[in-house]
Amino acid sequence: MNVKSINIPIKLQGSIFTTLVLYICSNNINLINNALQKKVQKSPDFFYKAPIILNLSLLPKNSNWKKIQKIIFSNGFLVIGVIECYDSKLKKKILNSGVPIFSNKKNFIQKYTKISKQKKFKSVLYNHTIRSGQTIYAKESDLIIINNVNKGSELIADGNIHVYGQLSGRALAGAHGDHTRKIFCQYLEAELLSISGEYCLIDSIPNNILNKPAQIYLKNHSIHIKKL
Repeated sequence: MNVKSINIPIKLQGSIFTTLVLYICSNNINLINNALQKKVQKSPDFFYKAPIILNLSLLPKNSNWKKIQKIIFSNGFLVIGVIECYDSKLKKKILNSGVPIFSNKKNFIQKYTKISKQKKFKSVLYNHTIRSGQTIYAKESDLIIINNVNKGSELIADGNIHVYGQLSGRALAGAHGDHTRKIFCQYLEAELLSISGEYCLIDSIPNNILNKPAQIYLKNHSIHIKKL
Protein backbone atom coordinates (compact mmCIF):
# COMPACT_ATOMS: atom_id res chain seq x y z
CA MET A 1 0.00 0.00 0.00
CA ASN A 2 1.36 3.42 -0.97
CA VAL A 3 1.35 6.04 1.76
CA LYS A 4 1.33 9.68 0.71
CA SER A 5 4.03 11.80 2.34
CA ILE A 6 1.41 14.18 3.72
CA ASN A 7 0.23 11.40 6.05
CA ILE A 8 3.72 10.82 7.47
CA PRO A 9 4.18 12.99 10.59
CA ILE A 10 7.99 12.97 10.64
CA LYS A 11 10.93 12.07 8.44
CA LEU A 12 14.43 11.30 9.71
CA GLN A 13 17.44 11.29 7.38
CA GLY A 14 21.14 12.05 7.34
CA SER A 15 22.33 15.55 6.65
CA ILE A 16 25.47 17.67 6.39
CA PHE A 17 25.50 20.65 8.75
CA THR A 18 28.18 22.74 10.41
CA THR A 19 28.59 23.61 14.06
CA LEU A 20 31.24 25.59 15.91
CA VAL A 21 33.20 23.77 18.60
CA LEU A 22 34.06 25.78 21.71
CA TYR A 23 36.95 24.47 23.84
CA ILE A 24 36.62 25.31 27.53
CA CYS A 25 40.14 25.29 28.99
CA SER A 26 39.51 26.94 32.37
CA ASN A 27 36.94 26.80 35.16
CA ASN A 28 37.46 30.46 36.04
CA ILE A 29 34.04 31.96 35.24
CA ASN A 30 35.34 35.53 34.92
CA LEU A 31 38.07 34.50 32.48
CA ILE A 32 35.58 32.50 30.38
CA ASN A 33 33.11 35.40 30.37
CA ASN A 34 35.74 37.98 29.34
CA ALA A 35 37.06 35.75 26.55
CA LEU A 36 33.55 35.10 25.20
CA GLN A 37 32.65 38.80 25.31
CA LYS A 38 35.78 39.74 23.34
CA LYS A 39 35.03 37.06 20.75
CA VAL A 40 31.39 38.14 20.36
CA GLN A 41 32.30 41.84 20.07
CA LYS A 42 34.42 41.10 17.00
CA SER A 43 31.56 39.43 15.07
CA PRO A 44 28.26 40.06 16.93
CA ASP A 45 25.98 39.11 14.02
CA PHE A 46 27.87 35.88 13.39
CA PHE A 47 27.77 34.70 17.00
CA TYR A 48 24.23 35.80 17.93
CA LYS A 49 22.22 32.67 18.85
CA ALA A 50 25.00 30.55 17.30
CA PRO A 51 24.64 26.82 18.04
CA ILE A 52 27.85 25.40 19.48
CA ILE A 53 29.28 22.13 20.72
CA LEU A 54 31.46 22.27 23.83
CA ASN A 55 34.72 20.33 23.91
CA LEU A 56 35.55 19.66 27.57
CA SER A 57 38.77 17.66 27.10
CA LEU A 58 40.81 20.51 28.64
CA LEU A 59 38.37 21.45 31.40
CA PRO A 60 39.82 20.98 34.93
CA LYS A 61 38.12 18.51 37.27
CA ASN A 62 35.54 19.64 39.82
CA SER A 63 34.34 22.43 37.53
CA ASN A 64 30.95 24.02 38.12
CA TRP A 65 28.90 22.96 35.08
CA LYS A 66 25.86 25.13 35.96
CA LYS A 67 27.94 28.31 36.12
CA ILE A 68 29.81 27.47 32.91
CA GLN A 69 26.58 26.71 31.07
CA LYS A 70 24.95 29.90 32.38
CA ILE A 71 27.83 32.17 31.31
CA ILE A 72 27.88 30.67 27.81
CA PHE A 73 24.13 31.19 27.42
CA SER A 74 24.41 34.76 28.76
CA ASN A 75 26.79 35.59 25.90
CA GLY A 76 24.21 34.52 23.33
CA PHE A 77 25.46 31.02 22.43
CA LEU A 78 23.21 27.97 22.26
CA VAL A 79 24.86 24.80 23.58
CA ILE A 80 23.52 21.84 21.58
CA GLY A 81 25.91 19.20 22.87
CA VAL A 82 29.18 18.23 24.53
CA ILE A 83 32.10 16.13 23.30
CA GLU A 84 35.21 14.65 24.91
CA CYS A 85 33.99 14.80 28.51
CA TYR A 86 35.81 12.09 30.51
CA ASP A 87 34.67 13.00 34.05
CA SER A 88 31.82 10.63 35.03
CA LYS A 89 30.41 13.01 37.66
CA LEU A 90 30.46 15.91 35.23
CA LYS A 91 28.81 13.77 32.56
CA LYS A 92 25.93 13.06 34.91
CA LYS A 93 25.46 16.77 35.66
CA ILE A 94 25.53 17.63 31.96
CA LEU A 95 22.94 15.00 31.06
CA ASN A 96 20.74 16.07 33.99
CA SER A 97 20.80 19.62 32.63
CA GLY A 98 19.31 18.38 29.36
CA VAL A 99 22.44 18.75 27.19
CA PRO A 100 23.42 15.65 25.17
CA ILE A 101 26.92 14.18 25.12
CA PHE A 102 28.14 13.17 21.65
CA SER A 103 30.59 10.48 20.60
CA ASN A 104 34.32 11.14 20.65
CA LYS A 105 35.17 13.61 17.88
CA LYS A 106 38.58 12.09 17.14
CA ASN A 107 37.10 8.66 16.45
CA PHE A 108 34.57 10.25 14.12
CA ILE A 109 37.27 12.05 12.13
CA GLN A 110 39.53 9.00 11.92
CA LYS A 111 36.64 6.87 10.66
CA TYR A 112 35.75 9.22 7.83
CA THR A 113 39.36 9.99 6.95
CA LYS A 114 39.88 6.29 6.15
CA ILE A 115 36.74 6.26 4.01
CA SER A 116 37.54 9.45 2.11
CA LYS A 117 41.04 8.28 1.15
CA GLN A 118 39.48 5.40 -0.78
CA LYS A 119 37.28 7.68 -2.90
CA LYS A 120 38.08 9.22 -6.27
CA PHE A 121 36.99 12.85 -6.11
CA LYS A 122 35.20 14.59 -8.96
CA SER A 123 34.34 18.30 -9.30
CA VAL A 124 31.11 20.25 -8.94
CA LEU A 125 31.04 23.63 -10.72
CA TYR A 126 28.84 26.69 -10.04
CA ASN A 127 28.98 29.77 -12.27
CA HIS A 128 26.55 32.01 -10.39
CA THR A 129 26.92 34.06 -7.20
CA ILE A 130 26.24 32.11 -4.01
CA ARG A 131 23.82 34.34 -2.10
CA SER A 132 23.19 34.80 1.61
CA GLY A 133 21.24 31.88 3.07
CA GLN A 134 22.36 29.41 0.39
CA THR A 135 24.22 26.22 1.30
CA ILE A 136 26.09 24.32 -1.41
CA TYR A 137 27.30 20.80 -0.63
CA ALA A 138 29.62 18.89 -2.96
CA LYS A 139 29.35 15.27 -1.87
CA GLU A 140 32.52 13.23 -2.51
CA SER A 141 33.64 16.08 -4.78
CA ASP A 142 35.72 19.21 -5.06
CA LEU A 143 33.64 22.41 -5.24
CA ILE A 144 34.47 25.15 -7.74
CA ILE A 145 32.73 28.55 -7.65
CA ILE A 146 33.37 30.87 -10.64
CA ASN A 147 31.85 33.88 -8.87
CA ASN A 148 31.41 35.55 -5.50
CA VAL A 149 30.31 33.85 -2.27
CA ASN A 150 28.28 36.34 -0.23
CA LYS A 151 28.13 36.72 3.55
CA GLY A 152 25.65 34.37 5.21
CA SER A 153 26.17 31.64 2.60
CA GLU A 154 27.91 28.32 3.12
CA LEU A 155 30.13 26.10 0.98
CA ILE A 156 30.68 22.50 2.08
CA ALA A 157 32.76 19.92 0.20
CA ASP A 158 34.14 16.50 0.98
CA GLY A 159 37.04 17.54 -1.25
CA ASN A 160 38.76 20.89 -1.92
CA ILE A 161 37.05 24.25 -2.40
CA HIS A 162 38.05 26.74 -5.12
CA VAL A 163 36.50 30.23 -5.26
CA TYR A 164 37.47 32.40 -8.25
CA GLY A 165 35.80 35.47 -6.76
CA GLN A 166 35.20 36.99 -3.34
CA LEU A 167 34.82 34.51 -0.48
CA SER A 168 32.77 36.24 2.23
CA GLY A 169 30.64 33.38 3.59
CA ARG A 170 31.62 30.10 5.24
CA ALA A 171 33.82 27.52 3.54
CA LEU A 172 34.26 23.99 4.90
CA ALA A 173 36.49 21.54 3.02
CA GLY A 174 37.21 17.92 3.92
CA ALA A 175 33.73 17.78 5.48
CA HIS A 176 33.98 14.05 6.23
CA GLY A 177 37.32 14.25 7.97
CA ASP A 178 39.92 14.36 5.17
CA HIS A 179 42.64 16.62 6.61
CA THR A 180 44.55 16.80 3.29
CA ARG A 181 41.92 19.00 1.61
CA LYS A 182 42.40 22.74 1.00
CA ILE A 183 40.51 25.95 0.28
CA PHE A 184 41.65 28.37 -2.44
CA CYS A 185 40.19 31.81 -3.20
CA GLN A 186 41.03 35.02 -5.05
CA TYR A 187 39.62 37.40 -2.42
CA LEU A 188 39.59 36.18 1.18
CA GLU A 189 37.02 37.70 3.52
CA ALA A 190 35.46 34.53 4.94
CA GLU A 191 33.29 34.50 8.05
CA LEU A 192 34.50 31.00 8.83
CA LEU A 193 37.06 28.58 7.37
CA SER A 194 37.21 24.89 8.18
CA ILE A 195 39.31 21.91 7.14
CA SER A 196 38.30 18.48 8.46
CA GLY A 197 36.37 19.96 11.35
CA GLU A 198 39.06 22.42 12.53
CA TYR A 199 37.83 26.03 12.41
CA CYS A 200 39.04 29.60 12.29
CA LEU A 201 37.04 32.83 12.06
CA ILE A 202 37.56 36.08 10.18
CA ASP A 203 39.38 37.70 13.12
CA SER A 204 42.08 35.01 12.76
CA ILE A 205 42.90 35.97 9.15
CA PRO A 206 46.18 37.96 9.05
CA ASN A 207 45.69 41.57 7.90
CA ASN A 208 48.26 41.17 5.13
CA ILE A 209 46.19 38.32 3.62
CA LEU A 210 42.68 39.70 4.18
CA ASN A 211 41.00 40.61 0.86
CA LYS A 212 43.82 38.95 -1.09
CA PRO A 213 44.31 35.61 -2.92
CA ALA A 214 44.96 32.85 -0.40
CA GLN A 215 45.13 29.15 0.28
CA ILE A 216 43.92 27.53 3.49
CA TYR A 217 45.16 24.16 4.71
CA LEU A 218 45.53 22.05 7.85
CA LYS A 219 48.84 21.40 9.57
CA ASN A 220 49.32 19.86 13.03
CA HIS A 221 45.56 20.08 13.64
CA SER A 222 45.65 23.84 13.06
CA ILE A 223 44.33 26.03 10.25
CA HIS A 224 47.08 27.78 8.25
CA ILE A 225 46.47 30.65 5.81
CA LYS A 226 49.02 31.65 3.15
CA LYS A 227 49.10 34.07 0.23
CA LEU A 228 48.72 32.56 -3.22
